[in-house]
Amino acid sequence: MKILVTGGAGFIGSHIVDSYIEAGHEVTIVDDLTAGKKSNINPKAQFTGMDIRDPNISTLFLKKGFDIVNHLAAQMDVRKSMQDPFFDASVNILGTLRLLECCRTYKIKKFIFSSSGGTLYGECHKAPATEETPCMPISPYGFSKATAETYIRFYFDSFQLPYTILRYGNVYGPRQDPHGEAGVVAIFVGKLLENQPATIYGDGKQKRDYVYVKDVAHANLAALTLGENKTMNISTGIATDVNNLYSEMARVAGSSLKPVYAPVRPGELLYSQLDITLAKSILHWTPQFTLSSGLKETYTYFKTLNIPKSS
Repeated sequence: MKILVTGGAGFIGSHIVDSYIEAGHEVTIVDDLTAGKKSNINPKAQFTGMDIRDPNISTLFLKKGFDIVNHLAAQMDVRKSMQDPFFDASVNILGTLRLLECCRTYKIKKFIFSSSGGTLYGECHKAPATEETPCMPISPYGFSKATAETYIRFYFDSFQLPYTILRYGNVYGPRQDPHGEAGVVAIFVGKLLENQPATIYGDGKQKRDYVYVKDVAHANLAALTLGENKTMNISTGIATDVNNLYSEMARVAGSSLKPVYAPVRPGELLYSQLDITLAKSILHWTPQFTLSSGLKETYTYFKTLNIPKSS
C-alpha cells in the first residue's frame, strides 16, 4: 500500500514508518521538523518537509495516490497548549481538517488517527477508562484531540471516509527527546545519564499508563487492515505512579540518585489508566513489552547516543 504518515520524523511516527516499511509498504513522510528530526527518517521512506496546514499539501495527494493516511503530526505538549491554546487548535484541529479534506477529495481508503487516551478522558478516578467513558479533558490539547476525533467521525458519516482512531496511553521509548517537555521517561533517562537529579512535580503519586513505542507501532500496523470505523485504546492497562517509575528507571540505570520534588503543574492528571480489551479483540493486538523490558531498551538506546549535557 501507499501510505502517508504525517509527523513521520517524530518520536512515535518514525517507529510507525519503520514498521510499515518492514512490512513492505511504500511510505511518504510529511513533517515540518518542528519536533521531528531528520535522523529519525527511515532512508527507504520518501520525505517532504511541509506543515500539514499548508494548502499545497493537496498537490502531494494528487501526485502520490495514497491508499492510507496515518496522521500523527500535532502540537503535542500539554503545557504549551495551556499557554497558547490558539496555536494548539490551529495545528491539531485545522491541520486535521486540511488532511481530511484532501482524503475526501482524493478518495483515500482509510484515515488512521493518533489520539490521546492519556489526556482525553481526564481523571480516570482509579478505574481503567474504556472507549465508552465520557471524554473530560482538562487541557486545550485534550480538547483539540477530542474535536479532531469528532471531525473524523463527521467525515465518515457525511463522506464515507473510513477511519481508525487509536487513543494512546503515555508512550515512551527510543527517539523521545530527553531534553524536552514531552515524556517523563526520556527526561528521567537524560538526567540519570548526566548524573543529575530528576525533578518530580507534585508528590509523585500520580499514576499513568505507560506503553512502549514499538507496541504502539505494531497497533498501527494492525490498523491498516483491521478496526475500520472503530476507536480503541492502545496502552498496557496498568497504572504506575511516577515515584515507582523513577525507582525502576534508576534501577535499570544502576543509579542511587534521588529525585527532587517541585510543585505540581497545571493541566496534569492525577490518575490515568486505559482498558485495552477492545484493541485485543478487534486488532488482535496485545502489548509485548513490560514496563521493565521497555525501560531497559530505552535506557540502552540513550546510553549509546553520547547525549550532550543540557544547558
